[in-house]
Amino acid sequence: MKIALLGNPNTGKSSVFNLVTGLRQQVGNFPGITVEKKTGTLQIEGNTHTLIDFPGTYSLYPRSKDEQVVYSVLSDNQAEDYPDLVIVVVDQSNLERNLFLFSQIYDLGLPTLMVLNMTDLAIRNGIAVDVEQLHTFFPAAQIVSTNARVGMGKERLMTAIAEIAKANPEKRNPIPLCQVDDVSCQEQEAEVRYTFIKQIIALSLSKIEKEKKASVSKLDRVFVHPVFGYIIFAAILFIVFQFIFAFAAIPMDFIDTGFAEFGNWLSYSLPTGVFSDLICQGIIPGIGGVLVFVPQIALLFFFISILEETGYLSRVVFIMDRLMRPLGLNGKSVVPLMSSVACAIPGVMATRTIADWKERMITSLVAPLMSCSARIPVYTLLIALVIPKTTILGVFNMQGLVLFGLYSLGLVSALLVAAILKLILTSRDKGFLMLELPSFKSPRWGNVGITVWEKVKVFILDAGKVILAISILLWALATYGPSETMRNNIAKAKKESKELCLSEEETNQSIASAKMESSYIGHLGHFIEPAIRPLGYDWKIGISLITSFAAREVFVGSLSTIYAVNETDDVNKRLIDKMRAERRADGTKVYTLAAGASLMVFYVFAMQCMATLAVVKRETNSWKWPLIQIGFMGALAYFGAMITFYTLS
Repeated sequence: MKIALLGNPNTGKSSVFNLVTGLRQQVGNFPGITVEKKTGTLQIEGNTHTLIDFPGTYSLYPRSKDEQVVYSVLSDNQAEDYPDLVIVVVDQSNLERNLFLFSQIYDLGLPTLMVLNMTDLAIRNGIAVDVEQLHTFFPAAQIVSTNARVGMGKERLMTAIAEIAKANPEKRNPIPLCQVDDVSCQEQEAEVRYTFIKQIIALSLSKIEKEKKASVSKLDRVFVHPVFGYIIFAAILFIVFQFIFAFAAIPMDFIDTGFAEFGNWLSYSLPTGVFSDLICQGIIPGIGGVLVFVPQIALLFFFISILEETGYLSRVVFIMDRLMRPLGLNGKSVVPLMSSVACAIPGVMATRTIADWKERMITSLVAPLMSCSARIPVYTLLIALVIPKTTILGVFNMQGLVLFGLYSLGLVSALLVAAILKLILTSRDKGFLMLELPSFKSPRWGNVGITVWEKVKVFILDAGKVILAISILLWALATYGPSETMRNNIAKAKKESKELCLSEEETNQSIASAKMESSYIGHLGHFIEPAIRPLGYDWKIGISLITSFAAREVFVGSLSTIYAVNETDDVNKRLIDKMRAERRADGTKVYTLAAGASLMVFYVFAMQCMATLAVVKRETNSWKWPLIQIGFMGALAYFGAMITFYTLS
């Protein structure tokens, strides 16, 4: 069967999805649109069923692009994702509101399964649901109870799905929906439904009077406090970045050293030739440049997932609304901005939940200024290169502080640019924030693990393919060049080495440098070098800047390939060691504190992600806005990097 999973936001729908699909998940888009589509498979009694996790919605009548997906699929039996069964996840502790959506879906006539979730929260609130009585109002539906966060009720749910699959129920006669733009019809329907739902609640739900606990309200008095709320949020982010640097260093060094040793072993084991050079100078550095940053990316998503699982992120949305509204943003802008810390693409797509055009447009334009996971490889490499491993006050890691500062710079710049755009863009409508705060709960580690696994897998497969392809292309461009020029420069290098009585190792290094300078990539690098010299960069950095327009993290893989081709001995020693040893023609270091900091600032601001530009174009239906975006972010990156370089020089 093709099974649709639906429910209100904050009902534990994702927990139910993870509970029954485990790691058998994949992420794509719904046909023809950019709304994310998560699918998984269920194995029940030898049959494989497909489960589709639809965006959370309070009603079948859409108010955003995400909710439009639900309406479009369920109202069209010819749609690609039209389901054979609909599972509706219902929060037992908030039954009245949840039954509104369920009753709408039930009236469509589709085979329906109600999952009464969050039994623990209902018990804590003294709520008891009479399932048999509830079933009398929806006789064609099956009803099961679960507490998906802790894995309770999985067998009951799987058994119910198996029974429905065996029975193969036919679609019942539907009750027609109102037209999307017929607000009057929708209002009348809502009155009728809530009258019916109140009858259901009166007969099916009982509330045991219990002494009310004030623990949650006390927590919220702190977490949403107009002063302490911001301090706590900043402290949490600060601690997260300290942990990322402190705990990721060991596995990163292990991966980095492992690939270096493996590359050296291969270079000595394989016969000398083009194939050996491709493997050792192109593919191995490219793969290593991807995998070495997996520990930090996994840790980042681990912490973000915990904050989301506990319900804390909703509090962040609430407190940030009062800060963002004067800047032309909305509290809901926090979700796209926080999503952009992972990747700007889902961040831009998440702006659909913002109803006001002006606030949605400003959020889309500034979201890429948030430092995404693609920047982590660049930041961590440069921080390790030019920032010493010292502590402040004996506690705070200096490298972690710099990383926190880079993320803070991205956030502050996003807010300042938003304030400027507020003065430029005009709109008559006034935005508003309507938000439901979920109850605080401990994270379900299974959900956290699945989230981390999915994000790491996407990074390795999606970013890895781009990095590997560009690494191979760069190897070819750095290995070959105009034959006559290359022969002349090699001959010149040999002659100069002989005249200077250089050792064999120094002669080989001189020849390798001459070959690199004469290659196609060398010609391109020297062509753009005058434009980037004011920023403190040489032509090799310039090449890596160009290639990283495909994806920011390609910067590291490009440098790995360029320096691997330029080495004669120990071809696969660690990239950071090669960068530390890099010198200009006059003998000065290339990667000084000023140059390293300049590069970090450049990558905070630079719009180097073609995929994000494409998504902004799709979301705005115009090339005007992505071109404006790349223009102002490019100017910020260039002049910000220049100011940084000359300030620290």
